Amino acid sequence: MKRAFEAIATAKVATSAQEARGLGFLSESDSITMNRERVLTDAKARALEFVRSGYEPPAARTDIPAPGENILAALKLGIHLMRQGEYITDYEVKLGTKIAEVLCGGNLTPGTPISEQYVLDLEREAFKSLCGERKTQERIQYTLKTGKTLRN
Repeated sequence: MKRAFEAIATAKVATSAQEARGLGFLSESDSITMNRERVLTDAKARALEFVRSGYEPPAARTDIPAPGENILAALKLGIHLMRQGEYITDYEVKLGTKIAEVLCGGNLTPGTPISEQYVLDLEREAFKSLCGERKTQERIQYTLKTGKTLRN
């Protein structure tokens, strides 16, 4: 949970496929295309392989044990300490708290079964609420212009 939270909260990106595997963005079974000009061609071929083999997506899970309020409290404490140490801004506290709430399934009793859809709904609501914030809009605009993250 800590590793996932840090990767999301710090907007980590991988600069290579090996780094992506190390960060948990790719699994060992995920294929890699080294030639940028072949990425779409290779992806299309892989998708067609799935179609020909009769691929069916797995059923959405409804029994994910929520990390719950204990892990949420620990993540919030970490966020608070990072702010006290001036490693993050006040707005990053807000962002980190939203991320922690989504990852923990909200303020639930640990182990409460939740569904994938429930987590997606939490994520969507957090994203929508943040999109209405001026500082989020500034961050998006800055990143689109520069390719870098704005720390506001």
